[in-house]
Amino acid sequence: MPTISLCMIVKNEEKVLGRCLRSVQDAVDEIIIIDTGSTDKTKLIASGYTNKVYDFMWIQDFAAARNEAFSKATMDYQMWLDADDVLPPESQKKLKELRASLDPAVDIVMMKYLTHFDEQGLPILSVSRERLLKREKGYKWQDPVHEFIPLEGNILHSDIEVHHKKEKSAEASTRNLDIYANLKSFTPRQTYYYARELKDHQMWVNAVYYFEKFLATKEGWVEDNIAACYNLSICYAALGDRINILPILLKSMEYDTPRAEICSEIGYYFKNAKQYAVALRWFELGAGLTKPETIGFVLEDYWGYIPCIEACVCSCYLGEYEKARMYNEKAATFKPNAAAVDINRKYLDSRL
Repeated sequence: MPTISLCMIVKNEEKVLGRCLRSVQDAVDEIIIIDTGSTDKTKLIASGYTNKVYDFMWIQDFAAARNEAFSKATMDYQMWLDADDVLPPESQKKLKELRASLDPAVDIVMMKYLTHFDEQGLPILSVSRERLLKREKGYKWQDPVHEFIPLEGNILHSDIEVHHKKEKSAEASTRNLDIYANLKSFTPRQTYYYARELKDHQMWVNAVYYFEKFLATKEGWVEDNIAACYNLSICYAALGDRINILPILLKSMEYDTPRAEICSEIGYYFKNAKQYAVALRWFELGAGLTKPETIGFVLEDYWGYIPCIEACVCSCYLGEYEKARMYNEKAATFKPNAAAVDINRKYLDSRL
């Protein structure tokens, strides 16, 4: 059975590190902690789980820190987690089962990364990440922020989930923006992720500039191209630039088949103009799509709940109450406890 080194980089994670390590300690053979300058009890907590805790000077480069952690590994596979990640019980079980049956020819194991959750604990954003990597292949992390490992070799796509349970902070960190500010030039990928950071900080004008610059390179991964179009539509809306919203959403379909988030945003475009019949058709299109098999980011609510709930609303505006009920109940299959579903039910009961 293959062995696993858990390799982590941490700084001031006393609130969450113990939770993370408790969730994974029984599924790995070695735990390596690289501390990049903690001033709290992070290192003390880490030492309760492993004697392999090392200091590493922070040089504004996540890839460098992760490569340092990987360099300390001695087991067959290297696994990474962030301190605010959790391996839920079902995933612990699946990881142990995977180890027992893993083909030694596998170089990389992909796992689902659920990064955001709604108030009911349901995932709203997911992505697949390279999570287990064969040590003898010498994989190296790249990019100082939003770091990644090129997917080369024999890759296994698993259904194991890692949950990102970030603690809420009083204000948004500018750490990633500061790292980008020190870069002298950007690759297309870095341009895309810098634009995402700018959008997340509501720096709309600059975000638009870098998303457009990214698309202009014509060198982006198809999933990033589509996501850039979606994010541009959000930025344009925030700037009150309605003229550019529809063209950029339609442009996304130059890269691949329609995506549910794109169809829904086009639906919102027409709904906001009170063109409910047109909006309904786009929401219906989104509701009928099948979620693609992708390792890119997936906005989970758009693949079912959002287009169905909005199709219900548009149908109500059009006086098509039976259709509205059908879509509301379909939305309930995705989020049975959603407040909107209950409100719609009461309204439709009064109409039917």
